Amino acid sequence: MIYILLNLLPILAATALGLGIDTAHHLLAGGGARTPSIGLILLAALAQFWLASILAGALILAPAKADPWIMAVGSAVVIWAGFVLPVLAVTLSYRGLEPRTVIVDCAHWLIVMIAQAVLMKIWGLVPPPA
Repeated sequence: MIYILLNLLPILAATALGLGIDTAHHLLAGGGARTPSIGLILLAALAQFWLASILAGALILAPAKADPWIMAVGSAVVIWAGFVLPVLAVTLSYRGLEPRTVIVDCAHWLIVMIAQAVLMKIWGLVPPPA
């Protein structure tokens, strides 16, 4: 987990970007009438930080056999499709939310993850010492 400390600035920048996308999603998806509590904002920040940290690790470990940009965006899509999408789809559907809401929320996290991957790829990540 030393890679998180070595890449703290790009991970924090990706966290801030994710929170910005969260804010836009909240306002555009009709949640603007209710202001999120400070506890929810802190939870969202922690989740964004952890998501960016895991994604940074995947980007660092991505094999150099393919184009680096394909690997960066592809890693975000694979993590989203393998973990985020199924969990959200099941949980939100179980709660009885409309299919449109489930789709919009799942798409939100795909956008967040791709945006974070692009930002961290542009910024550059440092692998941990061998």
